[in-house]
Amino acid sequence: MRHIARKRFGQNFLHDQQVIDRIIASIAPRPGDLLIEIGPGQAALTRPLLASGAELHLIELDRDLVAWLEQQFSAAPRLTIHSCDALRADLSALTGQRPFRLIGNLPYNISTPLIFHVLQWSEQVIDMHFMLQKEVVERMAAMPGSRTYGRLSVMTQFRAGVTSLFDVPPESFSPAPKVSSSIVRLRPLKQPPFDAGSLANLSR
Repeated sequence: MRHIARKRFGQNFLHDQQVIDRIIASIAPRPGDLLIEIGPGQAALTRPLLASGAELHLIELDRDLVAWLEQQFSAAPRLTIHSCDALRADLSALTGQRPFRLIGNLPYNISTPLIFHVLQWSEQVIDMHFMLQKEVVERMAAMPGSRTYGRLSVMTQFRAGVTSLFDVPPESFSPAPKVSSSIVRLRPLKQPPFDAGSLANLSR
C-alpha cells in the first residue's frame, strides 16, 4: 500500500517483522479472545492477531486507511472496523459489555490522554499492550521518589500494574520517529492499591 504518513495523525508505521513477532508473542492472542486494536495503520499487527482466531475490532481515524482496511479485510471473519476517534470511542459499547483486551501503536501526540481515556474501562479490560514513546512508558512505570514520577505514574498505577516489556528502535518504523519506543503491558487491578476517596480529587 502506498500511503503517505500524516503528521496530524501521528502516523509511524511498524514494518520490522522481528518486532512484530515479538509483540504478538507478548500479547499471545487466543481463539475466543475479544481484541480491540487502536490505530491498526497498515495492518502489521492486525493480520497475525486475526490469524490467532480471536475476534477483532479495529479503531482507525484516518478515512483513507479505513477504506483500505475495509478492502483488505472485506471477507475476514470475526473482524469489525470502526471509523472513529479513539479518544471519543465508547469501548464498552463497541464490545457489548464483554471483557476485552486492548492493543495499539498509539500516536505519540495523544498517548497520555488516550491512556487516561481507556483506563475508564479498567473493570472490563483484561489487559493492554501499547507501543508508546519510551519516555512515556518510563513515566508510567516510575517509582515514587524518581525524577520521572508524576501524575501519569500515579493515575496509571492506581488502576493497573505496569510492565515495560522491551524497547523498539526508530528504524523499525516508516517514517522513523525521532524518539525510541517501548512496548508496555498494563493489567488492571481488581482492587486499588490504596483508598483514594474521590478519583476526581486524586486526578487533580
